[in-house]
Amino acid sequence: MRAKLTYFALAAALVAYFVLVGSRGVLLIEQGTVLTVTFGVAVLILPLIGLWFLWKTTQFARKAGKLAAELEAEGGLPVDELKRLPSGRIDRDSADEVFARRRAETEDAPNDWRCWFRLAVAYHDARDTPRARKAMQRAIALRERNPA
Repeated sequence: MRAKLTYFALAAALVAYFVLVGSRGVLLIEQGTVLTVTFGVAVLILPLIGLWFLWKTTQFARKAGKLAAELEAEGGLPVDELKRLPSGRIDRDSADEVFARRRAETEDAPNDWRCWFRLAVAYHDARDTPRARKAMQRAIALRERNPA
């Protein structure tokens, strides 16, 4: 719950920033010179890109959350079986061991979104965020292609 509140607070701050930047772009355009209109248009493009990125990120998080809820209802969420260091961080060898099992599971059933979801969690535990995101995107795409 704390992560959701943090996400929404940051998203609201970003939207406020985009509105502020957009208003500055409009003020530049209203000046009417070639230079200020050019800068104004450029300034307006940045909030649009930011809003698009925020929207896509929010959609991704919402869809991943739905998959997690569905997998939890089935009793298929991966159990946290990772060993921890005294500092509380995940032991790298333990993460590698779990990752190897998850990868083999996914190779055996490449069209099962559940396997891809668990592989994404294993990538995340191994601190490989780009691959975790790609694996989760694959899980989402597979689930959307094969609705229950």
